[in-house]
Amino acid sequence: MGLLNWLAELVINLNSQMDKASLLAEVIAHLKELKRQATEASEGLLMPLDIDEVRVEQQEDGLLSAPYVIRASICCDCKPGILSDLRQALDALHLIIMKAEIATLEGRMKNVFVMSSCKEGDSGDAKVHQFLAGSIHQAFRSILDKFSASQEFLLKSTLSNKRRRVDSFKPSLSSSSGDLW
Repeated sequence: MGLLNWLAELVINLNSQMDKASLLAEVIAHLKELKRQATEASEGLLMPLDIDEVRVEQQEDGLLSAPYVIRASICCDCKPGILSDLRQALDALHLIIMKAEIATLEGRMKNVFVMSSCKEGDSGDAKVHQFLAGSIHQAFRSILDKFSASQEFLLKSTLSNKRRRVDSFKPSLSSSSGDLW
């Protein structure tokens, strides 16, 4: 049912003295259905979430014939310098970036990287895989924390730089003799 048809039906129900509780229940049910439909429609699309998130997982289907393929993503607010920090972190881990996707929406961004380890002998060692995935997760998390902390610091320093008003005629500023000077 289209949104306009649903609203028309709702107006008819309002005119027939539908009680407020059942009207609210119907609106909530319809919103849940719209959210479900939107989720289904956007499935498979790269879209930023409303929450900050870091995900690291093993890629099941190996692109190219890489020794070990990892898919890592970070979702956060768009901030200057974050892409540079991500690149430096991945370079420090000596990973080969095979694919990178970036999506932005209303000041949010989601970066997805498909990468592999450089070493040929890493293909079967589960401990190495866990260490590498943990290192990527830790690097992405520290970048996310760094930018979150800098935003929090900016907000606090902006608020604390405001001048306080001082009343020069408070009794505590007068001398013991009662004179101001």
